[in-house]
Amino acid sequence: MDSRTAAHVLAQIGGLLELHGEDKFKSRAYHVAARAVLGTDTDDITPLFKSGELRKLQGVGAATFSVLKDLVETGDSSYFERLREDTPEGLLEMLRVPGMGTAKIRLIHEGLGVETLQQLEEAARDGRLAKLPRFGAKTAEKILQGIAFLKETGLLLLFPHAFAEAQRVLSGVRRHPDVVRAEIVGSIRRRREVIADIDIVAACASDPATVAASFAHAPGVRSVVGAGQPSVAIRYVDGTRLDLHCVEPSAFAVAMWRGTGSASHVEEVRVALESEGLALESDQLRRNGDALDVADELDLFRAAGLAFIEPELRESRGEVQAAAAGTLPSLIEARDIQGVLHCHSQYSDGGSSIAEMAEACKVRGWKYLGISDHSVSAFYAGGLKPDAVSRQHDEIDELNSTMKDFVVLKGIEADILADGRVDYDEHILEKFDYVIGSVHSRFSMDGPEMTKRVLRALDDPFLSILGHPTGRLLLTREPYQLDIDAVIEKAAERGVVLELNADPHRLDLDWTYCHEAKKRGVRIEIGPDAHSTHGLDYVELGISIARKGWLEKSDVLNCGSAADVLAHARRHRA
Repeated sequence: MDSRTAAHVLAQIGGLLELHGEDKFKSRAYHVAARAVLGTDTDDITPLFKSGELRKLQGVGAATFSVLKDLVETGDSSYFERLREDTPEGLLEMLRVPGMGTAKIRLIHEGLGVETLQQLEEAARDGRLAKLPRFGAKTAEKILQGIAFLKETGLLLLFPHAFAEAQRVLSGVRRHPDVVRAEIVGSIRRRREVIADIDIVAACASDPATVAASFAHAPGVRSVVGAGQPSVAIRYVDGTRLDLHCVEPSAFAVAMWRGTGSASHVEEVRVALESEGLALESDQLRRNGDALDVADELDLFRAAGLAFIEPELRESRGEVQAAAAGTLPSLIEARDIQGVLHCHSQYSDGGSSIAEMAEACKVRGWKYLGISDHSVSAFYAGGLKPDAVSRQHDEIDELNSTMKDFVVLKGIEADILADGRVDYDEHILEKFDYVIGSVHSRFSMDGPEMTKRVLRALDDPFLSILGHPTGRLLLTREPYQLDIDAVIEKAAERGVVLELNADPHRLDLDWTYCHEAKKRGVRIEIGPDAHSTHGLDYVELGISIARKGWLEKSDVLNCGSAADVLAHARRHRA
């Protein structure tokens, strides 16, 4: 039994149990077991089953092991089949519609007999959905918007999920006996926020076309969606798509560069190569018909008369011209980060204490932590009332007195209210070391109204940083209507820092706007928006997006010291 199919069955059972209204811990156990099986890094779980290791796998309990045992011994799961028989297949697809939870789906199914996504769309359009209890016209319209959004983004994955999946797929490709080297390329290597498919280039010891064709029959493959020697595109049972390009070892460097893209970047470099008397033919670089030895991408860029261009920059936004002129940025690196400012604690909606967050930051080598819990208007997130602010500040003072070479800063993520005012009165705001202002409500304002709201907030002398400026939730919610150019211009005028929120669902400010902000002298803060110690890891992803936006160490507020952060806030209040 291949691991991908087994994990897919477990995940499907988890979803079906949710739809049947089972205890959430029961359904979650199947999702946890699915991830555990994928994490075994093996194509076939049968040897693990026979050795007893599968039963000992962390995350696999008695019930989930019973399903795995069934799959290994018979190729099917009787439990899975029973659940499927009792559940219309389309209900699982409805779970993917933004805003559609299991309770809504059950109500729609029982009240209207809706069993497919198409039927759901029809019911929303013809008015039947709006007539259900606790629904209405606005809910029906939001569901229609969610369906449209799903159709547009349904096969896309957030970068962290795609990257983890790509690592598993890459491991499988590397296990092929005739693959001598394989690497992830495409949009994952360029660190795009959302990913459509996994692109891998493989150097082969035998005929590349034969190796590529063999993957059509690899474990867990559902179908072949494209083929053209020496490449193959396959779809796994869980929907993951792999585009695999196989080459001879001598062609690997060129193939890796071409596979990384983007297409427009490749075309620009091809023109540069031609100007040097070189021709790019398939995955070979030739001069006067003779193939040249290209050991790595650095060789290729040198041949084109260019400095090496980092993968994140290869988006045809001036990087080729900068490489020719020797003006490429010295991109920010993880070691440049000195601390973090957008973090939550148990005082609002965080899961860790301030002390735990501080210790986790110290382990990562950082010098400071800014606690920025939600402000009082964010009642849904445990926003801090004035007395809670005082208690928190007392705790921070006490904690700071016990630490050496590390400091906790007193921040707040203050709501930007509908009229553009920043939450709290002035006498409360002045108690904070810095203030992050964020929009958390009234997302449906029209463009001029939302822009006016944000611009007014930027005029507030206490607002140091504008949090997640466009409000987008990747694959879930579009950015609110906002004149982002006007916001960047105002930030430049007022000296306000814009946040690059590193939560993988946000990655907001978009990297293209980070680039524009840099051009106008606006600095960026990379904020993990961490709600636990684990959330601090989001900084790494934020750095990748900052690099895509051409940001250097000097462009990022939290590459400076805690004293620099405090000085920024003081200057803004002056």
